[in-house]
Amino acid sequence: MKIQAAVAHNVDEELRIEEVELTEPGPDEVLIKIVATGVCHTDAESIKGRGAPFPSVLGHEGAGIVEKVGSSVTNVQPGDHVVLSYSYCGECSQCLSGHQNLCERTVELNFGGKSKDGSNHIHQHDHAISTFFGQSSFATYSVANKNNVVKVDKDVDLALLGPLGCGIQTGSGTVMNSLRPEPGTSIAIYGGGAVGLSAVMAAKIMGLKHIIVVDLHQNRLDLALELGATHVLNGKEVDVVEEIRKITDGGVHYAVETTGATPVIIQSIHALRVSGTVSIVGMGGDVTLNFTNDLLMEGKKVMGTVQGDSVPQLHIPKLIQYFKEGKFRFDKLVKFYDFEDINKAFEESKTGVTLKPIVRIAK
Repeated sequence: MKIQAAVAHNVDEELRIEEVELTEPGPDEVLIKIVATGVCHTDAESIKGRGAPFPSVLGHEGAGIVEKVGSSVTNVQPGDHVVLSYSYCGECSQCLSGHQNLCERTVELNFGGKSKDGSNHIHQHDHAISTFFGQSSFATYSVANKNNVVKVDKDVDLALLGPLGCGIQTGSGTVMNSLRPEPGTSIAIYGGGAVGLSAVMAAKIMGLKHIIVVDLHQNRLDLALELGATHVLNGKEVDVVEEIRKITDGGVHYAVETTGATPVIIQSIHALRVSGTVSIVGMGGDVTLNFTNDLLMEGKKVMGTVQGDSVPQLHIPKLIQYFKEGKFRFDKLVKFYDFEDINKAFEESKTGVTLKPIVRIAK
């Protein structure tokens, strides 16, 4: 079938909305009419050449309506509202032990440009176009594996839900599924973007005593307070480590680092109390530590968390329920853009004008 898609042709070029050909879904696949798709930092990194091979159709926070299902699909049916998340095989030891986010085929299935069966679903002028995260949801329609698909309630605005499939899942899941802090403990969250603020809301739900947000922009810090932070620190104005130690009488039990910036990663470790744990979710580079002084002698732990250690089919419905109860107001993070303004959405995400852009695909 012929569809419209935002095609990334080359490194650092703007996306171009063009006609492409989408094949029919296979036995374990689903055809979805895309309603809206979130813009994520990973999409932006892919435009820089750090994702699927060019040319590609990006988009990995899709939300839409099921139009057709393959013969072996039983988890959804036509007419269902769905959120699309990351791709996983469902067969390796990681998937079978409940850690689909660490699937042994993660890189291949999400960044390799092909479907799970090795085929290309998208073509243009008889040339293959790479798929992204098994969904390529910057398009009017998507074919995705049944593992990518999460059925959601129809009584919530579907256009709002796409970002639950990656960025918001990452922030909230890192707290709820990976760190699992005890009520009454303390956490520092570095970076007040969509991932960091999702972690704030999760920490509030879990009953933490101190929820400290560190950022450089006052508007983000103000929103953090509105969403549940107990303290905010502007990294340009204070000694963050010293202030956190004062607030918590010795350092935080837990931390979430979303920026990937080397100095901030080091800061997040130094501000932990004895036996504290920091989860790194931001994409960064080399970090130099004194292993003995920074980690060993105080029993501190540094871990990486992918996709919030979340099983999407379990975690996303939980977030939607919290949203319906008024406990997880991720709607305060988003701004909507028309499909034809997709490049503006990327630019305003890059400059910080918008925390979480959502591109409306369906009219």
